[in-house]
Amino acid sequence: MDHLLDIARTWSFWDRPIPPSVPRDIDLPARLHDQLCLVIQGVRRCGKSTLLQQLIGRYRLDPVHCVFLNFEDPRLSRELSYQILDELVQRFRAMHQGVERLAFFLDEIQEVEGWQRWLRTQLERPSGNLFVVTGSNAKMLSGDMSSVLTGRHLTVELYPFDIREVRQLDPTAGLLEYLDRGGFPGPLVIPDGDRLLRQYFHDIVERDIRERLMARSSQPIRQVVQMVYESAGSEMSLRRIAAASGIAVDTAAGYLSACEAAYLVLSCPFFAFSERRRASRNRKYYPVDTGLRRVVVTRTGPDRGKALECAVHLALRKRFGQVFYWRERGEVDFVLHDQGRIIPVQVTWEGAGDRHHRAMEMFYERFPQAEETVWVTAEGFESALEDLCESAG
Repeated sequence: MDHLLDIARTWSFWDRPIPPSVPRDIDLPARLHDQLCLVIQGVRRCGKSTLLQQLIGRYRLDPVHCVFLNFEDPRLSRELSYQILDELVQRFRAMHQGVERLAFFLDEIQEVEGWQRWLRTQLERPSGNLFVVTGSNAKMLSGDMSSVLTGRHLTVELYPFDIREVRQLDPTAGLLEYLDRGGFPGPLVIPDGDRLLRQYFHDIVERDIRERLMARSSQPIRQVVQMVYESAGSEMSLRRIAAASGIAVDTAAGYLSACEAAYLVLSCPFFAFSERRRASRNRKYYPVDTGLRRVVVTRTGPDRGKALECAVHLALRKRFGQVFYWRERGEVDFVLHDQGRIIPVQVTWEGAGDRHHRAMEMFYERFPQAEETVWVTAEGFESALEDLCESAG
């Protein structure tokens, strides 16, 4: 491809400034290594490409020595094999003979066939090339392909803005506005954000789910997502989802798994020390964004309490990775199992009621070693989560 570097130039910053953007609150390695690839995963349009730009400043790189390429660029649609990666490295190296370290920022790399094995060979023969890749599918490093890059990659997940990041765009934004509009960066800066959110939903369902499953229609996939979003925070059985959507149980399981892989839906398993007991219970599911949930669900009327619970789950997932729930005769909204600590988290809009306290009594009977309950209300939303994160280090 004689025009490969011309395409890369349109994505790179060799002769133009890096645009300003909201710094992302994400735990990244202290430095980049030529024997270790940094993999950034997250839902489509959550800001992965912008984060790549920010890494130039974070790692004090020279923009002239950094090449960016987005593999969803239609100009590359006929060239999506590992050979294009080889060519990019060779041509960029030829431009900078004598430069020890060059950085390759490869956006939506899951579109390139054979990229994992190609990258493995690059990392096994380090030559000063630094690689950062992004993808919109959590399964891009799963199964056999995970073994290809074992020990050669570090994965971080990026989510839509949290409320502090939203406030860097709009310092006056309050909790209600955050719950209503969500944290996708693009819709926050245009007048008709809902229209863009609906387009995001369409694109994720079509490009990241239906096409990858080779499903004939996206309609049952949409029905599955709508049902999960409307019932956010409730235990969901595959049989119930299948019956409501008019599809087989195995099909429902495949759709739900694909929705999780695309970060459209986030699962919350039952808390138990026994993996067998944990697997025997249904999971709860949450949306990746409260604004996206609002434009997708069909019900009308205020849904503040559920939106708050969804926002808390996302905040905990972002900080702790794995989040659980517990339910016997009472329910604990979330349970964190962090470095041996068991931390119950209850979410309520205004304050704890009798049912919350009864649930906690039952929980402590079952887990007497658990730490003090973290209560998250609308008024104390930010402070409670900040204190929790600080206590966890």
